[in-house]
Amino acid sequence: MKKVIAALALATAPLYYTLAFAPAPLHKKTGSSTTASSLLQLSSSPLANANKPTELPDSLSDAASIAANACHQLFLNGGPMTRCRVDFDTSIGDETYTTLKSSTEFMQQFVSSLSLACVEGVREQKQRQVMKLVEAKAELREVQEQIDEVTSFAGDDDDDDDVGGSEKSSAKSDLVDKLTRREEELMQIIANQGFDPSADSWDGPKLRIYFPDEGSAALARRDWKSEVPSCVEFSSCGGVQVADTSKDAVILFFCPRASEAEFVEKILYETEEKRGEALMLTVMVNPLLVDMGVTGFGMAGRRLRERLIDGLIPAYYLRTLPWGALTRVWPQLFSVWQEDANESSGYRLIKAMDRLPSNPEVEDIYDIENGDMRAPSEGFGLLNALGDFVNGMTRL
Repeated sequence: MKKVIAALALATAPLYYTLAFAPAPLHKKTGSSTTASSLLQLSSSPLANANKPTELPDSLSDAASIAANACHQLFLNGGPMTRCRVDFDTSIGDETYTTLKSSTEFMQQFVSSLSLACVEGVREQKQRQVMKLVEAKAELREVQEQIDEVTSFAGDDDDDDDVGGSEKSSAKSDLVDKLTRREEELMQIIANQGFDPSADSWDGPKLRIYFPDEGSAALARRDWKSEVPSCVEFSSCGGVQVADTSKDAVILFFCPRASEAEFVEKILYETEEKRGEALMLTVMVNPLLVDMGVTGFGMAGRRLRERLIDGLIPAYYLRTLPWGALTRVWPQLFSVWQEDANESSGYRLIKAMDRLPSNPEVEDIYDIENGDMRAPSEGFGLLNALGDFVNGMTRL
């Protein structure tokens, strides 16, 4: 699985490189009129692909864009207040980093793509930032050339003892100071990817991310500002909710844990009641809402599943395996891929299913494909059905 991990771990191109390929905001018809952006919808319904296997993404950036588009398509098909989930796991069992930490880069790019797809005005703002970034880079080269030119001739003034030479030297010094200040300003614009906090303030619909705790939310406020559009707001589960949510159009819960299940449920219901049809989407990314030590797998866990989890539509799923990967994009099939050096893509499809297979089933699929066991005559048997239940509960 080294190839998939390497591809997904590559440092991806800045957002302005992928801007042209991000899904455009599509809006539903209002009465008999159709917005211009709605003409960008795919000519065929995504449901036409319902019985087709899911291809593997080319990179982490590609996976994030595909996941965002799947969530957006769910909204277009299901209408406001659609609930869905996205599961992304490339750890292959490595617990060196927490799920939140290991999926942060994916989340940043997923949030950027989802904002471009769903939040009106973000695309136009990003285009302005791209132009500002390009202009800043071009001007920076000119400014640096001017600084080099001025400083290279600064020594000529040292031989002038008259008043005119002194004034000339002073003027050059002032020019260098002015150019240096401009150089610093341009470098800051480039470092912010064209984002200017004073000029790019956001007053439109918002996408809000709820983190498991305030510490994670505070780090995101500090570190994510230059990575995501300015429509993105950061909040946390638990504590007193003081943020203004009156403009929230999309809400995301990032790696919510079983200990936050009560807060997640409360926030979700209150937001849906407050925002109504203005709330387009609720997306849970890598949710872990049922845990033996917190909710248990008994009646409490069952009721939580019925109220909160069962209604989540799996929009995107990607999990790497030691020998391949398991993936799915709505509304296509769950697909198991195995590494194969003889294939041009490096992988071959070995199984496609209309449901998420359990961990034992995935291993059985691999063993059957490679001749290590015989295929069962009817399904994968009672033990794997039990494994499906247990693994399904532990991954929520």
